[in-house]
Amino acid sequence: MHAAGLTHLSNQIKAWGRELGFSGVAVADCQLDTAETRLLDWLAAGRHGEMDWLARHGSARSRPAELVPGTRRVITARLDYFPPDSADPHAVLADPGTAYVARYALGRDYHKVFRNRLQRLVDRLAAEAPGRRFRVFTDSAPVLEVELAARSGLGWRGKHTLLLNREHGSWFFLGEIYTDLELVVDAPEVAHCGTCQACIDVCPTRAIVAPWVLDARRCISYLTIELAGAIPEEFRGAMGNRIYGCDDCQLVCPWNRFARTSELADFAVRNALDHADLVELFAWSEADFNERLAGSAIRRIGHERWLRNIAIALGNAPASPAVLGALAGRADHPSPLVREHVGWALRRHAGA
Repeated sequence: MHAAGLTHLSNQIKAWGRELGFSGVAVADCQLDTAETRLLDWLAAGRHGEMDWLARHGSARSRPAELVPGTRRVITARLDYFPPDSADPHAVLADPGTAYVARYALGRDYHKVFRNRLQRLVDRLAAEAPGRRFRVFTDSAPVLEVELAARSGLGWRGKHTLLLNREHGSWFFLGEIYTDLELVVDAPEVAHCGTCQACIDVCPTRAIVAPWVLDARRCISYLTIELAGAIPEEFRGAMGNRIYGCDDCQLVCPWNRFARTSELADFAVRNALDHADLVELFAWSEADFNERLAGSAIRRIGHERWLRNIAIALGNAPASPAVLGALAGRADHPSPLVREHVGWALRRHAGA
């Protein structure tokens, strides 16, 4: 395709993206050398914890053409997810008897929602550029999505390591389309964090060990979602009522004053998880968990870890008869993991 045609198509992609509901679409090159060095240093320091998949695939994560041969450009897309009409997250965090769930997980699992929209964009592209190759990713392969989005100008990497945008804050998902088309590359965004380090200061477990450096082993999102075994006791008190993920670094970020709520019904709150009662959630059977959370990202942690996380939150909640009764009812749970965390919570209340 000639240069004028590529320029036209690059502009057309952005227009199609807006029609499909994306809050931003841009194009990045594949030069990720600096990011590769940072990634290797981060992995060497063991800050990925048990997320061994981050170390797999060699350099394919930072070299798009190794992951998908022939890749020349990466189309990046941003999709807002903050659910409208959800309970005030600050109020939920301040209520120790209520469960806090990361705002991204309150509705339908975003993977299929995002992937389907990206595929519709690919269908339009393929019609305009027959014979060209396109591959869609939505957190489904070894892709440095924040780095690619930053290179494309969708935002800049904040000190909490998430992507930030002046008009959309950070409450959004990222997705990518790898292609062999030499589309016109967009300019990166200038960073606008300045001297602010509110995200670093607010982190309950001090997981942001330096600007732009996250130690996942200390992060509540990692502990409640990715970690399969026991959560280290040193972090349990700081977890408060956070049972799935953590948004503190986003909630305190000044740029999220400009964030937009999602217009997609898929991301609307399900099961009242924006302000659910801890005792009620702890009473869910495995069948309840699987049925009520069908189609939710939360379901992938399984019922055992769900109970593990809530047991900690109940250990941090006021010692009411309902809380103590709920914990006592799970004290002989078949899972050693659940029993250990319930035991910790009961001992915590006994020593209060």
